[in-house]
Amino acid sequence: MSQHHVVLLLGSNKGNQKENIETALKLLEESGCIILTKSKFLMTKPVEFVSSNIFCNIATSIAVQFSPIQLLEKLKQIENKMGRIYDSTISGKYEDRIIDIDIVLFDNVIFESRKLQIPHQKHLFQRDFSKILLKNIGKTPKT
Repeated sequence: MSQHHVVLLLGSNKGNQKENIETALKLLEESGCIILTKSKFLMTKPVEFVSSNIFCNIATSIAVQFSPIQLLEKLKQIENKMGRIYDSTISGKYEDRIIDIDIVLFDNVIFESRKLQIPHQKHLFQRDFSKILLKNIGKTPKT
Protein backbone atom coordinates (compact mmCIF):
# COMPACT_ATOMS: atom_id res chain seq x y z
CA MET A 1 0.00 0.00 0.00
CA SER A 2 1.21 3.48 -0.77
CA GLN A 3 1.46 6.20 1.81
CA HIS A 4 -0.66 9.31 1.40
CA HIS A 5 -0.09 12.77 2.85
CA VAL A 6 -3.23 14.33 4.26
CA VAL A 7 -4.08 17.63 5.94
CA LEU A 8 -6.81 17.64 8.57
CA LEU A 9 -8.46 20.40 10.55
CA LEU A 10 -9.79 19.57 14.00
CA GLY A 11 -12.10 21.72 16.08
CA SER A 12 -13.98 21.52 19.36
CA ASN A 13 -16.28 23.92 21.20
CA LYS A 14 -17.74 21.69 23.93
CA GLY A 15 -16.10 20.69 27.19
CA ASN A 16 -12.32 20.99 27.46
CA GLN A 17 -11.62 21.86 23.84
CA LYS A 18 -7.82 21.42 23.91
CA GLU A 19 -8.15 18.09 25.71
CA ASN A 20 -10.75 16.96 23.16
CA ILE A 21 -8.35 17.74 20.31
CA GLU A 22 -5.46 15.98 22.05
CA THR A 23 -7.70 12.92 22.56
CA ALA A 24 -8.67 12.97 18.88
CA LEU A 25 -4.99 13.18 17.84
CA LYS A 26 -4.20 10.19 20.06
CA LEU A 27 -7.09 8.23 18.53
CA LEU A 28 -5.84 9.15 15.04
CA GLU A 29 -2.47 7.63 15.89
CA GLU A 30 -4.12 4.53 17.37
CA SER A 31 -6.10 4.08 14.15
CA GLY A 32 -2.95 3.94 12.02
CA CYS A 33 -2.33 7.59 11.15
CA ILE A 34 1.17 9.03 11.52
CA ILE A 35 1.14 12.64 12.69
CA LEU A 36 3.79 14.62 10.81
CA THR A 37 3.15 18.21 11.91
CA LYS A 38 0.70 20.13 14.07
CA SER A 39 -0.19 23.79 14.17
CA LYS A 40 -0.59 25.83 17.30
CA PHE A 41 -4.05 25.93 18.86
CA LEU A 42 -6.23 28.77 17.60
CA MET A 43 -9.32 29.98 19.46
CA THR A 44 -12.10 31.29 17.19
CA LYS A 45 -15.74 32.26 17.15
CA PRO A 46 -18.13 29.75 15.53
CA VAL A 47 -18.50 30.06 11.76
CA GLU A 48 -21.81 29.59 9.91
CA PHE A 49 -23.84 29.20 13.10
CA VAL A 50 -24.50 31.07 16.33
CA SER A 51 -23.15 29.79 19.65
CA SER A 52 -21.71 31.30 22.80
CA ASN A 53 -19.07 28.52 22.86
CA ILE A 54 -15.67 29.41 21.42
CA PHE A 55 -13.87 26.91 19.19
CA CYS A 56 -10.38 25.59 19.66
CA ASN A 57 -8.89 24.56 16.29
CA ILE A 58 -5.74 22.89 15.05
CA ALA A 59 -4.35 21.77 11.70
CA THR A 60 -2.29 18.63 11.33
CA SER A 61 -0.58 16.89 8.50
CA ILE A 62 -0.62 13.11 8.63
CA ALA A 63 0.55 10.10 6.65
CA VAL A 64 -1.93 7.27 6.04
CA GLN A 65 -2.30 4.14 3.98
CA PHE A 66 -6.07 4.52 3.61
CA SER A 67 -8.19 5.69 0.71
CA PRO A 68 -10.12 8.95 1.20
CA ILE A 69 -13.33 7.04 2.02
CA GLN A 70 -11.53 4.69 4.42
CA LEU A 71 -10.00 7.69 6.18
CA LEU A 72 -13.39 9.42 6.37
CA GLU A 73 -14.86 6.29 7.99
CA LYS A 74 -12.05 6.26 10.57
CA LEU A 75 -12.57 9.96 11.32
CA LYS A 76 -16.32 9.44 11.79
CA GLN A 77 -15.58 6.51 14.14
CA ILE A 78 -13.31 8.77 16.21
CA GLU A 79 -15.96 11.51 16.32
CA ASN A 80 -18.60 8.98 17.39
CA LYS A 81 -16.30 7.42 20.01
CA MET A 82 -15.76 10.87 21.49
CA GLY A 83 -19.51 11.52 21.71
CA ARG A 84 -20.38 13.36 18.53
CA ILE A 85 -23.86 12.13 17.74
CA TYR A 86 -24.92 14.04 14.62
CA ASP A 87 -23.24 14.67 11.29
CA SER A 88 -23.66 18.07 9.66
CA THR A 89 -23.42 16.54 6.17
CA ILE A 90 -26.61 14.63 6.97
CA SER A 91 -28.44 17.22 9.09
CA GLY A 92 -27.44 20.13 6.83
CA LYS A 93 -26.76 22.43 9.80
CA TYR A 94 -23.92 23.20 12.18
CA GLU A 95 -24.12 23.10 15.95
CA ASP A 96 -21.83 22.81 18.98
CA ARG A 97 -19.62 19.72 18.88
CA ILE A 98 -17.14 17.92 21.04
CA ILE A 99 -14.95 17.20 18.02
CA ASP A 100 -15.00 17.89 14.31
CA ILE A 101 -12.36 16.43 11.98
CA ASP A 102 -12.26 17.53 8.35
CA ILE A 103 -10.10 16.28 5.51
CA VAL A 104 -8.74 19.39 3.78
CA LEU A 105 -6.17 17.89 1.40
CA PHE A 106 -5.35 14.32 0.40
CA ASP A 107 -2.17 14.20 -1.71
CA ASN A 108 -3.14 16.02 -4.90
CA VAL A 109 -6.41 14.11 -5.15
CA ILE A 110 -9.60 15.76 -6.34
CA PHE A 111 -12.53 13.75 -5.00
CA GLU A 112 -16.22 14.49 -4.74
CA SER A 113 -19.06 12.44 -3.38
CA ARG A 114 -22.20 13.12 -1.39
CA LYS A 115 -20.24 12.74 1.88
CA LEU A 116 -16.82 14.11 1.00
CA GLN A 117 -15.20 16.82 -1.08
CA ILE A 118 -11.41 17.00 -1.46
CA PRO A 119 -9.90 19.51 -1.46
CA HIS A 120 -12.14 21.12 1.16
CA GLN A 121 -12.96 24.42 -0.56
CA LYS A 122 -14.33 26.29 2.47
CA HIS A 123 -11.25 25.58 4.59
CA LEU A 124 -8.85 26.42 1.79
CA PHE A 125 -10.41 29.61 0.47
CA GLN A 126 -13.25 30.96 2.63
CA ARG A 127 -12.50 30.52 6.32
CA ASP A 128 -9.86 32.89 7.67
CA PHE A 129 -9.07 30.74 10.72
CA SER A 130 -8.40 27.77 8.43
CA LYS A 131 -5.99 29.80 6.31
CA ILE A 132 -4.05 30.79 9.46
CA LEU A 133 -3.81 27.17 10.63
CA LEU A 134 -2.80 25.87 7.21
CA LYS A 135 -0.10 28.53 6.92
CA ASN A 136 1.13 27.49 10.37
CA ILE A 137 1.94 23.99 9.05
CA GLY A 138 3.26 25.23 5.70
CA LYS A 139 0.18 24.34 3.64
CA THR A 140 -0.75 27.68 2.14
CA PRO A 141 -3.53 27.15 -0.42
CA LYS A 142 -2.80 27.87 -4.05
CA THR A 143 -5.31 30.31 -5.49
